[in-house]
Amino acid sequence: MAKKKELTVEEKLTDLYELQSIDSELDKIEILKGELPVEVNDLEDEIEGLKKRVKRLEATIEEMEEDNNRQTTNIKEAQALIDRYNKQLDDVKNNREYEALSKELELQSLEIELSEKRIRDDKAKIEAKKEVLAETQSRLDKKQETLDLKKSELGKIIEKTEKDEKKLEKQSEKQREKIEKRLMKAYNKVRGSYRNGLAVVTVERNSCGGCFNKIPPQTQLEISLMNKVIVCEHCGRILVDQSIAGEEVEA
Repeated sequence: MAKKKELTVEEKLTDLYELQSIDSELDKIEILKGELPVEVNDLEDEIEGLKKRVKRLEATIEEMEEDNNRQTTNIKEAQALIDRYNKQLDDVKNNREYEALSKELELQSLEIELSEKRIRDDKAKIEAKKEVLAETQSRLDKKQETLDLKKSELGKIIEKTEKDEKKLEKQSEKQREKIEKRLMKAYNKVRGSYRNGLAVVTVERNSCGGCFNKIPPQTQLEISLMNKVIVCEHCGRILVDQSIAGEEVEA
């Protein structure tokens, strides 16, 4: 098996710069999407929470209304017993029967009073819960409307960029395979440290193309010779000569 040819430093730097160019194009697509993916996820989580709250409120209201119906039934049953006991009073034979019926009448009257009080209390609570439900449902509807708009915006961007994004992702993956692990690790570390994702930059107007700090003439000479990998002493980015930028591969 033939031994793999060792790349020159210039070739390694060229591969790194080409990878940076591809990844920068991917970054442009992410910038185009902006905060939309995060906003969509946040809205989806918030809507899910509101939906659960609506269900809880609906279940609570239903339970309270069922209890109200039970209290209404209790009142009807108690009233029926009162009517029956009142008729029985006409046929009592002694004081003991009279007192027993009178006690039952009192108990059923008390039962009616308690049920009526619970119905009044529950009605007030139900109205309060319904107001909260209406407010929550309104918030949910507005959030859903916003989510639909955000998803539509994001969908249009994805539709417009999906083909290019997939192509660039494949190119990036393929380009990464060309680069040795040590350099790849350094590239990923520096790239992840900056919001603009620049890990490999050219020298521009005697300065680092990333942090714009001046680069000493001797260092610039070493960069142009491309005999070793040189990083900016200020930001840690890998510095390459402008001549490499001219060999950039189109994404």
